[in-house]
Amino acid sequence: MISNFDISCPYCGEVFNTVVDYSNQIDSNYLIDAQASQDYTYIEDCQVCCQPILLTPVINEDGTLINVLTQQENG
Repeated sequence: MISNFDISCPYCGEVFNTVVDYSNQIDSNYLIDAQASQDYTYIEDCQVCCQPILLTPVINEDGTLINVLTQQENG
């Protein structure tokens, strides 16, 4: 599935909307939860300051995107 989600940049603090594609996780019958969140992380640059952000979608057992965890790539 593909969803729009507002995230906050861990570098500059700006909030922006991004597209999160988590279809591979649902198709493989593997759902990401808060305990296994590090299993599907990808990098996207901040739309404001251009710093690399690690994004981790958090999906509940129904396959719904409930959060996107963000952290600095170098932290």
